[in-house]
Amino acid sequence: MANYPLPKFHFNVEAGDLKGGFSEVSGLDVETEPIEYREGNMPQFSKLKMPGMQKYSNITMKRGTFKSINNFYDWWNSAVKQADHSAYQRTLIITLLNESSEVVVTWTATNAWPIKVQGTDLKADGNEIAIETIEIVHEGLKIENG
Repeated sequence: MANYPLPKFHFNVEAGDLKGGFSEVSGLDVETEPIEYREGNMPQFSKLKMPGMQKYSNITMKRGTFKSINNFYDWWNSAVKQADHSAYQRTLIITLLNESSEVVVTWTATNAWPIKVQGTDLKADGNEIAIETIEIVHEGLKIENG
């Protein structure tokens, strides 16, 4: 059996009542900021570089707009109005699926909550479906492949 890269169009998203189909998910990356240090008596004329704090990008998700489904705005609104962080933070799970709908890669974002909800743009001469967007911050991203 040949080993091919995975297609990226078959995926699932879960975060509480946000479940199911999304047309796009981006921001699944992590970066380590380097710590640079040099002692005055080091024989080399360069700095040591050590791993420092991890930095996570915001996750942006897009999906079609549906009548009577307002859970993007409801989640954002609960985050704005509540002082208790644990009440609106969720675990966000994004899974990439293979041709048999089996999970092959999982991204788990901890303590996720929305910072931005964007409705669709409107065009009188447009021929596209209405797309809504949610931008989410989180405190950690775990990636499991296989």
